[in-house]
Amino acid sequence: MLIARHNEILELARRDGRVSVDDLAQRFSVTPQTIRKDLNELCDRRLLARTHGGALLSSGIENVGYEARRVISGTQKVQIGQRVAELIPDNASLFLNIGTTTEAVAQALLQHRGLMVITNNINVAGIMRGYTHIEVVMAGGILRHSDGGIVGEAAVDFMGQFKADFAIVGASAIDPDGSLLDYDYREVRVTQTILQNARQKILVADSTKFERSAPVRIGQLSEVDVFVTDECPSQRILKLAREADVEVIETSKNEPASDTPDD
Repeated sequence: MLIARHNEILELARRDGRVSVDDLAQRFSVTPQTIRKDLNELCDRRLLARTHGGALLSSGIENVGYEARRVISGTQKVQIGQRVAELIPDNASLFLNIGTTTEAVAQALLQHRGLMVITNNINVAGIMRGYTHIEVVMAGGILRHSDGGIVGEAAVDFMGQFKADFAIVGASAIDPDGSLLDYDYREVRVTQTILQNARQKILVADSTKFERSAPVRIGQLSEVDVFVTDECPSQRILKLAREADVEVIETSKNEPASDTPDD
């Protein structure tokens, strides 16, 4: 049986995407040891997934809410966006798909000139609206009210009309075997089409994506050219990237990941 405190912890995780031991201990006026025991019990039931200093909402079929995703690793996403912007020259064409990390990329690109940005993300269009030196091309389709994404067959067909210099895509989870995962098969279809129609493919995902799972497969890490993250904690993923000649850029190290042997 879950005690009342457990239920409240779960509600906080659903609202914010993650919880911390220190914040919970202060909120409930209990010791950090008590909270760690609570989190361990919730993780044993696969309701949460432990992280350093706290836990994440552990849902294999439903994503964390949009506002919570914006907050999670917000600083890291800004750094990822800035690093990706350094890879994009002026006068380039690029796809940007749905996600709070790709929105951080859009923010970092605002001073670029002569870009054509093709997107199924209303928030990206909103960020770039008013910057007349950037042409924004919006996909049509079904509006997903939860996060402003455009999905469906019309969006897939629309994206298939273009051949862009770059695809900048996010994923909701990265499996230890290198699978890139998401929650909505309709969104995945659009992302797959984007990847098929780009000359260079850049994956953007913060390190919390290694701690999550999702049910729909976008593709494999080996199918992208560059992976930009704040930190890659998985030696297995680094090894897979090396074998597939995928460049891994960790913003926390401010340089491409080293070829550290697998343990």
